[in-house]
Amino acid sequence: MYLKAILLAFTGTFAAALLILNSPSWLTLLLIVVSVWAFCRAYYFAFYVIERYIDPSYRFSGLASFVRYLFSSIPSRH
Repeated sequence: MYLKAILLAFTGTFAAALLILNSPSWLTLLLIVVSVWAFCRAYYFAFYVIERYIDPSYRFSGLASFVRYLFSSIPSRH
């Protein structure tokens, strides 16, 4: 698990560095930072907030499980 975390952090850092090298501007840096922050908050919402506050009985096993949960909780219009 630690190796996976290290590889993910390296991949994200490498991709961000390539983006900045490709388009070196403060706007590029700002957009990368905002994107990372927003995805981190979405991940936090998908797992922590849903499990702790919205539906404590449901346990997610990954993002696909979260998407299935979202679609199953939408009331059908039949």
